[in-house]
Amino acid sequence: MMYLSRLRLSRAPEVAALNALLDPDDVGPRTDAQHRLIWSLFADSPSARRDFLWRADGHGVFLVQSARPPGHSPFFDPPDIREHAPDLRSGDRLSFLLRANATRELRGPPRQRVDVVMNSLHGLPRDQRKAERMVRASQAARDWMDGQGVRAGFAAEQVDVQDYSTVSLPGAKGRKDARRFGILDLIGEISVTDPDAFLAKLAQGFGRAKSFGCGLMLIRRI
Repeated sequence: MMYLSRLRLSRAPEVAALNALLDPDDVGPRTDAQHRLIWSLFADSPSARRDFLWRADGHGVFLVQSARPPGHSPFFDPPDIREHAPDLRSGDRLSFLLRANATRELRGPPRQRVDVVMNSLHGLPRDQRKAERMVRASQAARDWMDGQGVRAGFAAEQVDVQDYSTVSLPGAKGRKDARRFGILDLIGEISVTDPDAFLAKLAQGFGRAKSFGCGLMLIRRI
């Protein structure tokens, strides 16, 4: 059993006064702040581990998929929670919405994991990257989704890239271990080939950077 919750930052005056900290304008600090806010709903134990996925939906609204209902937080209005238990069969067609940090592992040595879009642009002259970025992103996203489907029990029928952007988290600038990652916003259609494998992956999430708002696939039967 999973739960799908819709949450909104509290509009109480004492919380709204903290908006510059809770929902800053700059994307890096905002992503970091949102990551901490969502954790506050599930940090009921010092040993708690992440058992949820989330995405920001704009204007202080978040969608959260979790193994347990979110707890109370003074920073959020009471959540809208519903049980999420898709009943799927092989051959079912679904539309999907996915925000993903899509990566692949390069063969080494040394072995390293790279963002699929950044890697597709590697070697292009800098002045050509902007013009080529969405073209390369579309092909990289399609290849990545095909690979995900092989392992996760679905076939990608249609994959469209709504956006590609990068995020640099606070404190990373100038460090050798700088945390900068790419985000693909994808929509499209898939067909289920192995319901058990797909549902297991749906709960686990797709790609990396799941703590920072990536990996949650929203599905709807066609």
